[in-house]
Amino acid sequence: MVLEKEESVSLVSLQSREKPRGCAGCNGKIRDRFMLQALDRYWHEDCLKCACCDCRLGRVGSTLYTRANLILCRRDYLRLFGVTGNCAACSNLIPAFEMVMRARDNVYHLDCFACQLCRQRFCVGDKFFLKNNMILCQLDYEGGHLNGSTERQPQ
Repeated sequence: MVLEKEESVSLVSLQSREKPRGCAGCNGKIRDRFMLQALDRYWHEDCLKCACCDCRLGRVGSTLYTRANLILCRRDYLRLFGVTGNCAACSNLIPAFEMVMRARDNVYHLDCFACQLCRQRFCVGDKFFLKNNMILCQLDYEGGHLNGSTERQPQ
């Protein structure tokens, strides 16, 4: 098995005159109407599973990942081997599989993507501003609260 690879999974029809193939998962003969083809081998639909969560990879999608002799779904591959970073607002680690928000080069947890003065959360389509590496809502940006013109301070 390859050290690190992204592979596609395809569903193949077994022709009635064709000799049954051996399953790479259980070593049994594949007599089903359909079989999966992945990693240059054939599998029963129930045998091609993620090594971590046991999800059936033929149903999850058309991609699987291999690394360190493990066959993995996308989520577990990213959880185990994905690149992580830190949130620009709270500085805590962001797991590789977690959804994030981005503003320029900064990455944020979804919960941290809010005005850093008033804590207003942003919705899709809301206007926000990045000033001095801080996310601000329109009111705080236009009010100049970051320039010291009011008493408002980051919470």
